[in-house]
Amino acid sequence: MAREFQRGHKAKISDLTAGTDLYVGVQITGPGLSFDISCFGLDANEQLSDDRYFIFFNQPKSPEESLQLLGAQAGDTESFRVTLDRIPANIQRLSFTATLDGAGQMSQVGPGYIRIVAGGEEVVRYAFTGSEFTTERAVMLGDFYLKDVWRFAAVGQGFDGGLDALLRNFGGEVAEEEPAAPEPVAGGAPPAFAPPAFAPPAQSTPPPSFGGPAGPPAPVPAPAPQPVHTAPTIVAPMPPPGGTVPPPTPAPAPFGQPAPAPYGRPAAAPFGQPAPAPYGQPAPAPYGQQPPGPPQGVPQGVPQGVPPGGAGLQAALQPYKELPTGQRWTPQNGQLMRVDLGEGGSPVLARQGSMVMYQGKVDFGYKGAGFAGRIVGNATGQEMQLMRCTGKGQVFLAEEGAHLHPVELQGDGICVSAENVLAFDESLQYEVRRIEGHGIPGGALFTMLFQGTGTVVVKTHGTPVVLPVTPTTFADCNAVVAWSAASQVIISSQVRLRRNAYPGHSGETVNLQFRGAPGNFIVVQPYEV
Repeated sequence: MAREFQRGHKAKISDLTAGTDLYVGVQITGPGLSFDISCFGLDANEQLSDDRYFIFFNQPKSPEESLQLLGAQAGDTESFRVTLDRIPANIQRLSFTATLDGAGQMSQVGPGYIRIVAGGEEVVRYAFTGSEFTTERAVMLGDFYLKDVWRFAAVGQGFDGGLDALLRNFGGEVAEEEPAAPEPVAGGAPPAFAPPAFAPPAQSTPPPSFGGPAGPPAPVPAPAPQPVHTAPTIVAPMPPPGGTVPPPTPAPAPFGQPAPAPYGRPAAAPFGQPAPAPYGQPAPAPYGQQPPGPPQGVPQGVPQGVPPGGAGLQAALQPYKELPTGQRWTPQNGQLMRVDLGEGGSPVLARQGSMVMYQGKVDFGYKGAGFAGRIVGNATGQEMQLMRCTGKGQVFLAEEGAHLHPVELQGDGICVSAENVLAFDESLQYEVRRIEGHGIPGGALFTMLFQGTGTVVVKTHGTPVVLPVTPTTFADCNAVVAWSAASQVIISSQVRLRRNAYPGHSGETVNLQFRGAPGNFIVVQPYEV
């Protein structure tokens, strides 16, 4: 039975199948869209150092034929043959990508997948939909990567730009376009390995039939205009369609006289004199004098000194009233979160002691099943114990005035430092991961991977910032809050002088290096222990 992967899931190939001669199928479609599906053979630095391992429609195989492009078959838009034990040692990652050929965006694609088949049986599948993307024109679907042994990762990361931009991202060069070579005629014996046989072959639409004799070939239509989101930025102004030219810039006024105002704007008054009021509005009072009429900001008929909302206790408390919105999770302010528990809804898991008040019939139970219910913090070394909130009512959560941020997941995933998790829906799939490293407080960093559909509430010291992941992205283990599920985390120790360094102490700290494809991110907070 095939394993269903979600974005960010990884596994050893040996855990999926004992075979090394594999079939990789990609299915991606969209109304009126055309796709280029390719495989990039990258080196240890994730660069295309040998362009012979860029497998696409114009280069269907590598020199030793460890990578082969097979074409559409068995219901797949494109398929490849990957023989892992024949791949040369300098190729350590295979990135399978899909890019749009022509106009369109990845948000327009329908349900698709990338799958691995061994011996005619599907062993793993990663499914995706267009709702996971926005204006991207390329997507990195899945990677084979060598880390002691060959492994597979479901990536699912969008990339702005088309095939040329993706090629440059991997360090390749874009050659001038040449006439496309005629496609080879299918024939001969099928590949020795066993592709999937149970899926129906892709059907093509037959050309329309006309009764008359065949005429000259129809002209090739011009390519569709490029969407404005992906068009190159134009620095210089361009005249609008029709040849209408904007009016020239007026000549400068003589010294000491005000410059003429642009058309449709009031003229500026000389320095020290009030500017003329727009038509239909009263003229402003001279500087330092009160304009005629009642004081500004106070309605007529209301005595001065009375708050705008009125006098009395109710008016004073009005700005702090509860904010019901009908949503499951409602921030009351930056440090207080309300969650509504209804009949038939999934329970909520929250830190023990984070409840400040509740309304209704709510039951609180200790969540202590397994290691996931008792999580070690990454800075304090204390245990994170969860409580299970069930029933019907409203529960208000907070902890030590920390800033709270609800993060809604819709089938995607995110890694959050265990110290920064306040509460989450029990409907989410979650697991605890341990990142060991010398110098990390407590000896390890514990992070929780959340996936599925639901909300997780993240707490931070101060206002966080979201940064893109680049090959040179480093973060202090005390400052990092969360990161995208597809990012790779590497321990990187450095020595620098810290505030709490003392004589004989080197000030050594542990930094975390983040690596990933474009579209990955990290979240950091302005805080250090």
